[in-house]
Amino acid sequence: MAEEASAGDTIPEGASVIEVHVAELKRLFNAMDPAPFRDRDLDPNAEEFIVSWGRELPHDAPLGLLVHVDQGAGATDEAVVLRNAIHQFFEGRSTATRRRLRQLFHRGRISLVIGLAFLVASFGASQLVGNWLQPGGIANLLRESLLIGGWVAMWGPLEIFLYDWWPIRAEARLFDRLAVMPVRIRYVAGLP
Repeated sequence: MAEEASAGDTIPEGASVIEVHVAELKRLFNAMDPAPFRDRDLDPNAEEFIVSWGRELPHDAPLGLLVHVDQGAGATDEAVVLRNAIHQFFEGRSTATRRRLRQLFHRGRISLVIGLAFLVASFGASQLVGNWLQPGGIANLLRESLLIGGWVAMWGPLEIFLYDWWPIRAEARLFDRLAVMPVRIRYVAGLP
């Protein structure tokens, strides 16, 4: 029978637990990252696994991370270092995602000003065409084309302010939750 030991934070009752299984703790981190262990980025596969599992869990439940490791306990502060590294990593992801959201809104405001200016210009040109040309086939086609072009110019800003921002905000909120979740290590020494 396998001998089990654990270390780290206590995962509270009712928390939604994300479980990861690795041969050794260093496999959670990007081997290409030259930073010290606690400052390393998560391995892209580990990050994707944790984030995708977190997306599937209820949005109002607290999260916890349980890491199953196929080795005995290492350094005494190993669980604290792991927790701090994971928290720091997801805090960084949250900050970057919020920055991306601010940039999207900035681009949206600029696009809105450009779109409104183009819409006003298109509407004015449509009115001029209506005043200069006799009502009829070509004049009506030109007027309608100008109006449609003006409204199409508004599509970009409307897409940003109606649809594009909320998935980014949801991602930032998930990263916030992952950045504060308790982290526990369950060591499983080899079978006798």
